[in-house]
Amino acid sequence: MTDPIADMLTRIRNAIAVKKPEIVLPHSKIKIEIAKLLEKEKWIKKSEVIVPRTADKDSEQEKFKQIKLILKYKDNNQSFIKNLKRISKPGLRIYVKRDKIPFVLGGFGMSIISTSRGLMTDREARRNKTGGELICEIW
Repeated sequence: MTDPIADMLTRIRNAIAVKKPEIVLPHSKIKIEIAKLLEKEKWIKKSEVIVPRTADKDSEQEKFKQIKLILKYKDNNQSFIKNLKRISKPGLRIYVKRDKIPFVLGGFGMSIISTSRGLMTDREARRNKTGGELICEIW
């Protein structure tokens, strides 16, 4: 897989299309950070890391960790997430300066930016006056 972030966003998009309550993804540090941001900004209910239980505890099991996302729906079974869009891709990186961070749907959406201080939402990046790589947009 060349783009694990795009895979994560596609899995979320597909789960929302069929109204799944939760999804399980392969583990990676950046996916966990994206999931934490989605949870903090109330786009999803909960995110957690799942470690499979085995009889023996060895470092080999670290490879098989997974991320579980519990999606959030309104009363009429509509998802809080309407769409997710990958902006910066492995073949074409998109960087933004601190004063050029775009507003998603006039501030109703959110973009995730990879900065020198870690992953941040667009609002946090504007507040901290830092730019970076524009990872994705959520609305």
